[in-house]
Amino acid sequence: MSQKAVLPPWIVLDPTLRGWLLEDIGRGDRTSGSLYIGEAPWGVGEWLVKEPGVIAGLEVARRVFYLLESQVKFEPSVAEGEFSEQGQTIARLEGPLDTLLMGERVALNLVMRLSGIATVTRQYVEKIADLPVQLVDTRKTTPGLRLLEKYATQVGGARNHRMGLDDAVMIKDNHIVAAGGIGAAIASIRSQIPYPLTIEVETETLADVETALKHGADIIMLDNMPLDRMRQGVALIRQHNNRILIEASGNITLDTIRAVAETGVDYISTSAPITRSTWLDLSMKIRS
Repeated sequence: MSQKAVLPPWIVLDPTLRGWLLEDIGRGDRTSGSLYIGEAPWGVGEWLVKEPGVIAGLEVARRVFYLLESQVKFEPSVAEGEFSEQGQTIARLEGPLDTLLMGERVALNLVMRLSGIATVTRQYVEKIADLPVQLVDTRKTTPGLRLLEKYATQVGGARNHRMGLDDAVMIKDNHIVAAGGIGAAIASIRSQIPYPLTIEVETETLADVETALKHGADIIMLDNMPLDRMRQGVALIRQHNNRILIEASGNITLDTIRAVAETGVDYISTSAPITRSTWLDLSMKIRS
């Protein structure tokens, strides 16, 4: 079952949204401010989809306009995560025209970026929808956008992997080298971390898998393994302890994800929906 997409509370997001608005507005909107001297007239705008895709981020867009002017009405006409066709209207706005124009770019940029991620995520998820495996994202995110980009992968149907370094322990290849081996890394870290945290270990060979099992890893990642070796790794882990979670990672594409899922892993992690997606093209049209 996919993870329900949930935005962080506004108290977390508002400072960032305000910062992006300030970056764009600067000392003021020279164009709209010169068009409307004094109070701007009330107007209506529509958001149109210029190419088909999964829509994500509409509540974030609503909040952008709210931060500029609380009287702005932003009414989505599609549900979050809904697939929309080219030419479809996905939202209607009402408010002072100078405010609609001032918030247009920041709001559209965010929804286009998040919808692009959700669209590609959905493509990956659909490839493995009938198998007992889940797609998860990674920490390969745009600085400053992690919370929202990971929200978009949820909208697309994926689950979130750890949000940051403080979520869980993941012992990767460089940690293993620095510690002097998988066993030494697990022993040292387990003696220091708080009780609830789990330990995941990245493995590249079957010998690595055996060592991770010996030292009690909670999650084992099979990283960049050929499919035959991955199947052997899954069998080895299941035989040892069926409760250990297994993650596959490395060079996951739309062409390969199905075969990776069929090896029997529990999770497949990939940065592709975030790092390889393009923005979904949207536009705003003022109707009055």
